[in-house]
Formats: sequence, C-alpha cells, structure tokens
Amino acid sequence: MARGRKPRVGDRQNEAEDARLNILEVAAKEFADKGLAGARVDEIAEKINSSKRMIYYYFGGKEQLYLAVLERAYTTIRQAENNLPVDDLAPVEALRQLAELTYDHHLQHPEFVRLVSIENIHRGEFVRRIRSLKTLSAPLLSRLDALLASGRASGQIRPDVDAVDVHLVISAYCIFQVANQYTFGYLFDRDLTAPANRDHLRAVIGDVVVGWLTAH
Repeated sequence: MARGRKPRVGDRQNEAEDARLNILEVAAKEFADKGLAGARVDEIAEKINSSKRMIYYYFGGKEQLYLAVLERAYTTIRQAENNLPVDDLAPVEALRQLAELTYDHHLQHPEFVRLVSIENIHRGEFVRRIRSLKTLSAPLLSRLDALLASGRASGQIRPDVDAVDVHLVISAYCIFQVANQYTFGYLFDRDLTAPANRDHLRAVIGDVVVGWLTAH
C-alpha cells in the first residue's frame, strides 16, 4: 500500500476475507484431528497468530466456527463436481470421470472425510443446521439424473438405478480410502494412500461404476 494512502473499502474487504479463510483452513484441520469436543479455539488462534477475540468476531463462537467449516468443506466438493467439464462426453465416460474426480478430491482433502465421520458420530446434528447444503447438492443430483437419462435413452445404462444410488456407491468407495486407511492398511498390508497405488485405485472406482451401470 502506498505511503499515506488510506485503506480502501475493497482492501479492507479482501483482508477480512483472507483472515476468515485462514481461520477456516486451520480450524478444519483442528476439528478433523480432534473433533468438535477436542478442538480448542485458543489453539486455533495460536496457530494463526491471532486471538480468540478475532475468531469470535468473525464466527461468533466454537459451534458457529464448526458449522462454517462444515459448510465450506461440502461447498468445495460440490463446486468441484459441478465444474467438471463433462457436457461433451458420452454419459458413461462422464460418470467415470465424476467417480475419479471424487476419488482424487477425497484423497487430497482427508480433513473432509474426517469431518464427515465426526459429524456422523454426532448423528448429523450440526449438518442439519446448514440449510444451504441441500441446495448445494441439488445441481449434482440434477447432473447425474441427466447423464443417467441420456445413457438410458441410448441403451447404454440400465434403467433401475437413480442419481442417489450412483452418488452413494461413489462416495462409499472414496470415503473408505481415507476413513479406513489405517485399519485396512494394517490388516491387509496395503497403503491405500500410497502414490504408487493411486492410479489403480482410481481406475477401480471408474470401472466399478461403469460396469455396474452398463450391466443389463
């Protein structure tokens, strides 16, 4: 900023947004590692070289911060799904790419999987408070519906599967890779997150989805 120049409204807004995002990123790791009960606002403040007062200013309290972290985590995956450029692909190939995108996202954002697991421990108590999440999920289901309808019309895709079925199968596989990596790795001596295994495991979910949807 030039010497003597007063901060512009846009500058202050950008700084506030940067501060807010920094809090959310650090808080996501804390909640993912320690859960809602175990995470401490003062520890989050220490890691961002700020104060609890600043966190309360932006979010109001620990539960509100947790809700904001959850909302951002779900928003990130929904945006990635919605932005996947598959409109010019055949339905089967589009569905394969969507499955592979989900695999990559979950592996790259393990905190998302842990947050989902923690929220299920709470029986979805907090996610139910975030009404925007159902709206965020609607475009994904609409896109899946359209791809399935197109595939059925061409005779490629079986008629007895709906969008929620597809999302369930993809999510179950991709969440397992992160959520169960330690127990599975110990029991079967296979590191699910090892770079050497990723191409194979990514291809598996693509093959599973395509094989299942094209089986008649």
